[in-house]
Amino acid sequence: MSLRQFEYALAVAEEGSVTAAAELLRVAQPSVSQQIRGLERELGVELFARTPTGLVPTVVGRAFLREAEVAVSAARRARATARGGADDLVGELVVAVQMGFGTRQLPGALAALRRRFPRLEVTVFEEPSSAELERLCRRGVLNLALMAACERSPADAHHLGDEEFVVVLGTGHRLLAADRVELRELAGEPWVRFDRDSALDGVLLNVLRGNALAPTTAARVSQTATAARWAAHGLGVTLVPASAVPHGYEHLVRPVFPVVSQPVIAVVRPGAGPAETALLEFLRQETWSDSAFFSPVS
Repeated sequence: MSLRQFEYALAVAEEGSVTAAAELLRVAQPSVSQQIRGLERELGVELFARTPTGLVPTVVGRAFLREAEVAVSAARRARATARGGADDLVGELVVAVQMGFGTRQLPGALAALRRRFPRLEVTVFEEPSSAELERLCRRGVLNLALMAACERSPADAHHLGDEEFVVVLGTGHRLLAADRVELRELAGEPWVRFDRDSALDGVLLNVLRGNALAPTTAARVSQTATAARWAAHGLGVTLVPASAVPHGYEHLVRPVFPVVSQPVIAVVRPGAGPAETALLEFLRQETWSDSAFFSPVS
């Protein structure tokens, strides 16, 4: 087996077809087909099943691809270390962010990282589930994970700051007249909530129960920006990290009392290199408590 075969198999799984995988990899289609067939012969198993919608990994294929992803990620890091020194780093940095946290801070930190290492390619994806982020960290797929602290947070996690949560109200809502909204005043309000296994919905549910509020659900969404927009249109109120409020909705946001905040941590891979170390430092330099930005100007 070769690393190239691993990369081809991952591309086929991602794209769902050999043709699309070849385009992604910028190689000839027969080359991809030949590598996949050779890999299956060597393993003695079928990695992909043909369906009306394309190629889908088999049960064995999914297990194989999980390990192939780890191997490819490790190889990319090794190439980056071999090709570039600290002042001329090349390669890929894979960052996962727990949905809703660090929305305003991460772009500034990444911009500073790119100025430091202009040849470095950064891949960022959002993941709502704490459990899934922890699993990816354990597998070594990620260079850095940005997430809310929880009971299972690694002992070597780096505390960056605290995200204060704010309530998003509908246009013309009676509570917009206040500088800060008391949570008990939200009794009876319908809520725009998040996916059940997300950290954001866990925070929201704990806040509601802790303040003896019934969690009446108007809708569930996957993205903080969607929650804010739906709340703005009067579907219900929502609670999001201050940094996750989309531009143009600041006038509909108020801090809450009692204050709701969540520690934000960064988890870096063991043996972190100069890229992870630099990004961690840039994240530390960002401002994390900024709900005052949304307070009405008197």
